[in-house]
Amino acid sequence: MNDLERRRHGRYACTSAVEIEWGSEILQALIRDISQSGMFVVTNNPLWMRAEFSARILNSEPVQVICLVKRIEPGRGMGVEFIEVPEDSRKPLEDFLWKLARG
Repeated sequence: MNDLERRRHGRYACTSAVEIEWGSEILQALIRDISQSGMFVVTNNPLWMRAEFSARILNSEPVQVICLVKRIEPGRGMGVEFIEVPEDSRKPLEDFLWKLARG
């Protein structure tokens, strides 16, 4: 089974800034694509497999999510799964995905 067959939700290409809060560090990165269940974070310095961190997607309505690193592409970034989307971030995330889906 390949990655596309395993995905539960469609992914949408985007270029949005994201802040990764890992311990006391705040790392700046970009998103390459996103879905309801995760995103690909473009960074030269990805975290390690299964690392958990908080991320803040910076768009018109910032979205806070808790993530788990599921895949690493050396020199490109990391694929992460959303393991928690707080209640106050669910609607802004849905709105963001809806806008991306509509082009």
